[in-house]
Amino acid sequence: MTDISKHEKAALGVIETINDPDRLRAMIENARKKGSSVVESAAFQRLCFVQPSAKPGTLEHDVWQSIHALEQMLFEERGKNVRLSRTRQKIARDGEAKTVADLTLRDTPSEGYFQLVERGFPELLFESLVLRHPEVFDENVKAAAERRLKIMGINLHLDV
Repeated sequence: MTDISKHEKAALGVIETINDPDRLRAMIENARKKGSSVVESAAFQRLCFVQPSAKPGTLEHDVWQSIHALEQMLFEERGKNVRLSRTRQKIARDGEAKTVADLTLRDTPSEGYFQLVERGFPELLFESLVLRHPEVFDENVKAAAERRLKIMGINLHLDV
């Protein structure tokens, strides 16, 4: 790990206690202005963690964490709110588990898949969620998730 300053250490300690998305967004922006990638990354990860209303550790929480993360990345890139409308609609219709399974079983990955990989967040891929929650998915979905991650050269060390 790179050396971090006393101020960065203090900021990291504060970030762990914040549950307000707006305050975390402000911390991300401040860290970016100050050139502190470690604080920016920690604030972003915390933002993604606190936004879902589902219980942490559940598939539902992890799915919404992924959605919020990608929407935040797209907002930062485009300067306007971007909703993953089709994914949100599918979840409303079919639920999180079926949506994850269906997208994992598609012949080609979604645009969001490539965006998360390009931005360095393979742990947020729906395929990663399949492997993190193997009890929810059948063998066909798990095999598809492993295959797609392997093709992209993604080797995750998941605590399952």
